[in-house]
Amino acid sequence: MILKVPKINGGGSMKKQNNEIQNIEQNDYDHAYNNRNVKKHFKKLRTRLIIGLTIGFVLPHAVLSFYFHFQFTKTLKKSGKVNLTALAVSKGNTIDLFLQERIVNLFNLFHSNEFNITPSERIMRYYLQSLSQASDAFIDVGFLNSHGIQTGYAGSFPFLQGKDYSKEQWFNTLKKQKKKYYISDIYLGFRNKPHFTIATKQVIDGKPYTMRATLDPDKFYIFLRNLSHGKEVESALINSKGLYQIVDPGRSKLLGKSEYMPPITNKPSVQEIKKEGDSVLIAYTWLKETDWALLVRQPLSIAHAQMYHARRIITISLTVILIVTLFVIFFITNKVIAQAQKTAEKRQELHHQLIHVSKLASVGELATGVAHEINNPLAIITATVGVVRDMFNPEFNLDSSPENVLQELEIIDSATFRARGITRQLLDLSRKNKPKLVLCNVNDLLRNVISGLKEREFKVANIKLDIKYDQNIPETLLDQDQITQVFMNLVNNAGDAISGHGKISISTKNDKTNIYVTVKDSGEGMALEQIQHIFNPFYTTKEVGKGTGLGLSISLSIVRSMGGEINVQSLKGSGSSFTVSLPIKK
Repeated sequence: MILKVPKINGGGSMKKQNNEIQNIEQNDYDHAYNNRNVKKHFKKLRTRLIIGLTIGFVLPHAVLSFYFHFQFTKTLKKSGKVNLTALAVSKGNTIDLFLQERIVNLFNLFHSNEFNITPSERIMRYYLQSLSQASDAFIDVGFLNSHGIQTGYAGSFPFLQGKDYSKEQWFNTLKKQKKKYYISDIYLGFRNKPHFTIATKQVIDGKPYTMRATLDPDKFYIFLRNLSHGKEVESALINSKGLYQIVDPGRSKLLGKSEYMPPITNKPSVQEIKKEGDSVLIAYTWLKETDWALLVRQPLSIAHAQMYHARRIITISLTVILIVTLFVIFFITNKVIAQAQKTAEKRQELHHQLIHVSKLASVGELATGVAHEINNPLAIITATVGVVRDMFNPEFNLDSSPENVLQELEIIDSATFRARGITRQLLDLSRKNKPKLVLCNVNDLLRNVISGLKEREFKVANIKLDIKYDQNIPETLLDQDQITQVFMNLVNNAGDAISGHGKISISTKNDKTNIYVTVKDSGEGMALEQIQHIFNPFYTTKEVGKGTGLGLSISLSIVRSMGGEINVQSLKGSGSSFTVSLPIKK
């Protein structure tokens, strides 16, 4: 009695397995590697965020701060100059008023009750006393007749009584001008001592008479110094020739040459000059009553002290704001990144746990699939061995001739070879050998696959071959044996997909970066659900016993190891098309 052994198909049970089965041993390594990558990623992200936020927040503020700081400094500098100019104008007006008052004091002598064109010594002393009460700067007073002879005098230089002033510059200037008063520059005169004169003229009975008075330069300097406002402000008076009329004794002496000569103009102004490496601001204004210029001098460091103080405060404030901003950016960024990294690590750990669970499930499904695949030939072997044993049992009266025994042994051999093929394919699937790359021509590899036995098989099966090779296909680096196996699997699958008459189209082309090999059949095609699983190990659309479901999985692994990809297009009832893309490498 011959037992019919049922065929056991395990291919369909493996539909859920994908690339995780091919990388099952890699998961633990990947987990550790991914953890390192997460830390590196967040470290780079932290650095980039800090730099980006610093540039984004600090740079605009720095530009604006610099601009406002520049404008503020410019305004304060201008303010310092304006203040010094205003001081010069104010002091100049005060000096003009002082001189006008002294001129009025002299004019009043002409109109006093004691006035006489031939004044006595007593009257002259009275005149001097009246002038001294008005200002202690007066040191003497004199009365000159129409010929320039001083006929009356009171003061510290009695020898000036009777002196002839007709040749003095100030006398002649007063005599010729329409204006009835004149203020002279500092000069030595008959007394051989620096002084200046204020003189007025009055016409009496058709004859000009002159009243003159001398002012003490030292008293005038004290008056000028008392007008100063501000720290280290110096004032001086110079004439149109740049000679000092009133000056601080520590800077120069009377009639000394000024190092700065302002332009003669009615408009007051200020200039910055360098002296002995120090910058000094000098404001100037020309007096109205005489051709003198008032110079008001102040060191730049003092004039701009307010600006320097404000700038220090601004700089310190901006620095503090910058440091606080950087600290806030650094603190918040670190906190956010640390939280994000912690979340990512937890997610990675959860992902690893899910992969581990999936791995256990995949191992179980893989073991089931392998067991089913191996059980088929084992069941055949077991059943055939039982048949052979029964042949030699007289109870069953079976034909135990050598021919029948050999026939059963051939069944055992076939099943053994089938089991060995499954184990070899499993080894090929799990083995990750580095491709041995050599320059190959894809057209030649396809010719080797198709020509000979395979071409005759298709002819016998009424399958037409339509081959279109791109003759401009360049050579590229490939593992010749492995890529030949891929082409062989695709061609065999195309032949297996056709029942009866059919057509297989094989073509090649390139786009200068990739080579494309397309194998198209006119078979039954596949549904979308089938396409999604055809590269899974042990998944097959073939009949029971005609395929292990490992060919396409192995082919995809080979192509990807060479940097390529396999794309599938198929429609139920309209055939399938497999396109292998391989990068051109030399």
